[in-house]
Amino acid sequence: MDLPVDKPHEAIATLLADDLTAVNALIRDRMASRHAPRIPEVTAHLVEAGGKRIRPMLTLAAARLSGYDGPWHVHLAATVEFIHTATLLHDDVVDESRQRRGRPTANLLWDNKSSVLVGDYLFARAFQLMVEPGNLRVLNILSDAAATIAEGEVLQLTAAQDLKTTEEIYLQVVRGKTAALFSAATEAGGVIAGASEDQVQALFTYGDALGIAFQMADDLLDWQGDAAQTGKNVGDDFRERKLTLPLIRAIADADADERAFWTRTIEKGKQEDADLATARALLDKHGALESTRATALGWADTAKDALRALPDHQLTGLLSDLADYVVARLR
Repeated sequence: MDLPVDKPHEAIATLLADDLTAVNALIRDRMASRHAPRIPEVTAHLVEAGGKRIRPMLTLAAARLSGYDGPWHVHLAATVEFIHTATLLHDDVVDESRQRRGRPTANLLWDNKSSVLVGDYLFARAFQLMVEPGNLRVLNILSDAAATIAEGEVLQLTAAQDLKTTEEIYLQVVRGKTAALFSAATEAGGVIAGASEDQVQALFTYGDALGIAFQMADDLLDWQGDAAQTGKNVGDDFRERKLTLPLIRAIADADADERAFWTRTIEKGKQEDADLATARALLDKHGALESTRATALGWADTAKDALRALPDHQLTGLLSDLADYVVARLR
């Protein structure tokens, strides 16, 4: 089958159409609740809002290219999507977000209590799903990922607005809040398929590097992206005082006057209308945006290099294209 690679996630979705249909049916079935109709209302608002379904597709693709013919990869893919959706519901409450995927957030349409509790319900459903295949190693991978994600979110809270936050701490946050679920998705797919240890490790490394590149690209696009494409306004991270990699690098090179600016705007939160433009000028002065771009591209290359240990399969090629795609807007 000759598939376009300009949007590799769409090509992967085409190849895995039957599997994705089964995943979507399982998600709809498991997000139902006989006793609390608010649960499917809130969940459907987010699950059906679109999204590329990249994380569950990674599980399905890893299993298929490893020779698996089902059925438990569907359960694991649904597990990954439930964990992801639960974290989005919780994140929007923590960040006081008003928009997600171009639509009002659940906490805005309902309330914070509903978002938190429905997120908890989805986490519980995720654990029910991950137990059903009866594979202890898979259960360990996915449960560890859930704990790592929560740990990463808490670390981000403590690191935010702290000018002493280092690149090492930033990378730990990114691995927690984003890359952990990518790597768990790919690793679990390989394990359920009975792939060799070398191949399972390659799938983990691919998912980890892909997730890091994905988050770094997202952080960079906050400063120079198109709001219509990214779904958020340029400078949102600055206004929310989030210390992402471009800021960390600019602050590390700051002179005394610049550091006073960052202390006022980030640590103390005293921002004025012209501060976003000043912040952007300082990032340009220190080459923070360009160096972040280079780092994100490097992680994408790491992801592609990991694929060399995997079988020669159409999905392997598309996963390589996907690594390029997540950073394509940075080139």
